[in-house]
Amino acid sequence: MSLGGFTDMENGRAQFPFPYQPYDIQEQFMQALYKVLDQGKVGIFESPTGTGKSLSLICGALSWLTDHEEESRQKTAALLHEGEAALSTSTALSSATSSSAEPDWITDFVQKKSERDLVSKLKEEELKRKKREERLEMIRKNVQLKYAMKRKSCEDEEAFKLLQLSKEEETEAQGDQEDEDLIIAEYESDDESKTRSRFCGAEDDTDDELVEEHVNKIYYCSRTHSQLAQFVHEVQKSPFSKDISLVTLGSRQNLCINEEVRRLGSIQRINDRCMEMQKNKREKPHHEAGAKRKRGPAKTACLYKKDSALQQMRDNILGTVHDIEQMMKLGRETHACPYYATRLAVPPAQLVVLPYQMLLHAATRRAAGVQLKGQVVIIDEAHNLSDTLSCIHSAELTGAQLCRAHSQLTQYADRYKSRLKAKNLMYIKQILFVIEGLVRGLGGKVGQNPQSQTTQTGTELHTINNFLFKAQIDNINLFKLQRYFEKSMVSRKLVGFVEKYAGSGVSLHTQTHSNKENRCTEGLNRYLQTLQSTQINAPVSSADQQGSEAEKVLSASPMMQVEVFFMALTNSNTDGRVLVHRQGTLSESSVKFLLLNPAVHFAEVLKQCRAVVIAGGTMQPVSDFKQELLFSAGVGEERITEFSCGHVIPPENILPLVLCSGPSGQELDFTFQNRDSPRMMDETGRILSNICNVVPGGVVCFFPSYEYSRLIISHWEASGALTRLANKKKIFQEPKKANQVEQVLSEFSRCIQRCAVDAGVLTGALLFSVVGGKMSEGINFSDDLGRCVVMVGMPYPNIKSPELQEKMSYLDKHLPHSGGRSPGQALIENLCMKAVNQSIGRAIRHRGDYSSIVLCDRRYSRPATLSKLPKWIQSRTSTHATFGPAFAALRKFFLEKKLKKV
Repeated sequence: MSLGGFTDMENGRAQFPFPYQPYDIQEQFMQALYKVLDQGKVGIFESPTGTGKSLSLICGALSWLTDHEEESRQKTAALLHEGEAALSTSTALSSATSSSAEPDWITDFVQKKSERDLVSKLKEEELKRKKREERLEMIRKNVQLKYAMKRKSCEDEEAFKLLQLSKEEETEAQGDQEDEDLIIAEYESDDESKTRSRFCGAEDDTDDELVEEHVNKIYYCSRTHSQLAQFVHEVQKSPFSKDISLVTLGSRQNLCINEEVRRLGSIQRINDRCMEMQKNKREKPHHEAGAKRKRGPAKTACLYKKDSALQQMRDNILGTVHDIEQMMKLGRETHACPYYATRLAVPPAQLVVLPYQMLLHAATRRAAGVQLKGQVVIIDEAHNLSDTLSCIHSAELTGAQLCRAHSQLTQYADRYKSRLKAKNLMYIKQILFVIEGLVRGLGGKVGQNPQSQTTQTGTELHTINNFLFKAQIDNINLFKLQRYFEKSMVSRKLVGFVEKYAGSGVSLHTQTHSNKENRCTEGLNRYLQTLQSTQINAPVSSADQQGSEAEKVLSASPMMQVEVFFMALTNSNTDGRVLVHRQGTLSESSVKFLLLNPAVHFAEVLKQCRAVVIAGGTMQPVSDFKQELLFSAGVGEERITEFSCGHVIPPENILPLVLCSGPSGQELDFTFQNRDSPRMMDETGRILSNICNVVPGGVVCFFPSYEYSRLIISHWEASGALTRLANKKKIFQEPKKANQVEQVLSEFSRCIQRCAVDAGVLTGALLFSVVGGKMSEGINFSDDLGRCVVMVGMPYPNIKSPELQEKMSYLDKHLPHSGGRSPGQALIENLCMKAVNQSIGRAIRHRGDYSSIVLCDRRYSRPATLSKLPKWIQSRTSTHATFGPAFAALRKFFLEKKLKKV
């Protein structure tokens, strides 16, 4: 890269490359970020939405990477020069000195060998660096472009022939050997040190000769694929777009271009089919002399995983910045798999963009080829990092899933017992034994219908060791079982087995009769189910039938979830709890592992990385975040740097109000005991009605829960308050299904645009949403879409939840008390205010935007609660004991904005 601004790294940069003149807060952000990366610290960065956080991260981090690479180059060159000089000096002195004294000769030899080794190593590293740079330059100049079309046409022809051949082979008769791909390979050893070094056991199988060594890089991760795509687009607009090698990682579900595999729908089935196709590619037929070829099913290899095509696509990815959609298009054009090509691009890439789960989960990290040692990690949208870590490493199984898994694995072992090795049978028996123990812990028995087995209703919490003892499985080595799962791929084999033989004598559910009876009745049962579903759902397209069948098989094959649960039980006894929840029947009852200490999994990231940056629009409250995730992971205060900046909007563009009472004087106290009262709901309706009278455009109203949203809207329908609101603004509600969110937002936006043009009776639209719901994160209500955000009550989590109570108890035992509050109490307050901050942050998305925020609950006026609001909102918030002055301020705010427009 040849981007200017380099100065002494200890003093930071004088200036940063930027697509436009940066704001002062962006300059400060980049300077602070640069120092964190240079000094190898852990940085917590808070920058409100609309302040250009993504560009600041990109330009600050890539400026440091540029300077770091240049400094490394200069140091290498200096060391190489010194080494060669020392080596020549040593040789000259050695020839002038007598070699008769043996000790001097030995010392001289050892010294020269050390110097030669150092010089050789430096020369080798410098040569590799130059080769990488030359190769990247060649890629960017498209030297290979003239070969691309020729290669593409050849591959098209080859793919077509292979596809035809595979279709012909599928018509062959299938003999007894057709199940060869379902048989677990011989399990060689329990010694993990003898395991081949492959991604996640046997997860990925990228050819070794294509893999390069890792260069210095930055890993950027965020919560959703849309956020990652937005970040990539910002990189494309930055001054680094032509000089940076970037790769975006995703799952097979996101990156697969093989339509046959994509049609499978679920991520588990896509993974299984992909792995099967790679296995087919690797296997070579070995026929003994004179042996007759055994007929079997077609073993189709994937058309998109050819080394030459993967190399070409990898080069294209490294040469130009692509988002996922562009990579999918490129993959189809070059007939190369984007999933495997992106993994090949990870080692030489300078910026790797990936989802949370791929970085924070160790096994997934290994599978993706992500190596953190000495690298930089940036975690964006990190306000829920602690919850994300806990969620990723928790696991749950129902009684129905356990019984199905036991039944299916038993049938698998019975069918193939003569073809399975003794060690495989031994481990399968151990897995069955553990499943039996888990079912026993729920109060049931395997081999019987879980729906007809009754259990005593109740909830129990156990430490891991106590649970294992109570379930009578404490004598099983779960670590060995975990290694067996990883190496044998037994879960994948069972999924394939169930998928293949469902309806052919293999029961998807628990066997309650003999195999013979199952064989006689299974086909009839499936036929009756088909008739029933056809009558209820007709007409159903073939595609819908295939999709529902795929989901049915997926839900009927729970061994992957069993494997995840087994892995969860290998956590330290103090770091997690097992929740046993009995709900009357065994099928509805469940056993759940709760991770109480997310720091134990984050510690590995913090330990390996050179520097870690945790960024977000609203990171408040930071103190408890540091205590739970950083201090508990062994990070000292001296390694932590905090940076928080204000907003770029002028102070007069935001009006945050705390309402302690409504228009009729009713005190606003939305505690669980008071919020359901008709008086409280009527007062809330009057507040909204007044707001809709003076606020133009869109108003977004957040309720603390779905249950309360349904209750208060039903009350307003009965009282006529909803009709009065609808006379001012068209009413929209958050949809029940996630795939309907875009449609509702689009209609909400169009309504506001029409009202702005046609000054009729309606002044805009009112959207009812829920805190923590589908519209409280990742949705932008900028400009007229969100001129006012109303927060009804405080969204405290359910204090009666056993999971939350156990988490509070854990924090009280392991974290220090501060400010007269226990860590458990602080957790409740923090969860509430994090949710509030995310919701009210949906408005004000750029410098020229303006909006009002109305917090309806007297409890918001408490100093401790106000201090947890983002600083740029907190400093401008006014509290009103009565409604009149607050309403006057709101009316004046929008009147001034209207006059400015004129």
